[in-house]
Amino acid sequence: MIVEFGKYDDIDSWMQLVHVVHSNFPGLETIDGLNDHKCTVLKFMGEQEAICVKDFEKVVGVLLFSKKHNMICCLAVLPEYRKQGIATMLLLTALKHLDRTHNITVSTFREDDPKGTAPRVLYKKFGFVEDELIEEFGYPSQRFILYS
Repeated sequence: MIVEFGKYDDIDSWMQLVHVVHSNFPGLETIDGLNDHKCTVLKFMGEQEAICVKDFEKVVGVLLFSKKHNMICCLAVLPEYRKQGIATMLLLTALKHLDRTHNITVSTFREDDPKGTAPRVLYKKFGFVEDELIEEFGYPSQRFILYS
């Protein structure tokens, strides 16, 4: 498996992954939300801020990051590929492209949300610390910060 920047040719496979995991991402519950996300992914691809892990041509893990905001925006791995180090590969790659001299942020599920168990462990492993409780897309979340 390889990590690489997402390319426009990857969008169908990328969105197949998103369709599988969409219930874990507030804002992607509707067709409109998924269509908006596809546009977002294409924009990030154009800015070289979309990375993916592929098993041959199949996209099995994805991550969007913003250089402008110095943040991790979205991270997902297909369920059957989890616990194989793919999220770690994606996060390591993204961190190489973000400004480590400034704080890096990410938001994820709150501590009492079962969906948050794995992502919170991952971010803490990389040194992110819990910050403020927030809401995104009407869903209770928590910001994490990796201090410079």
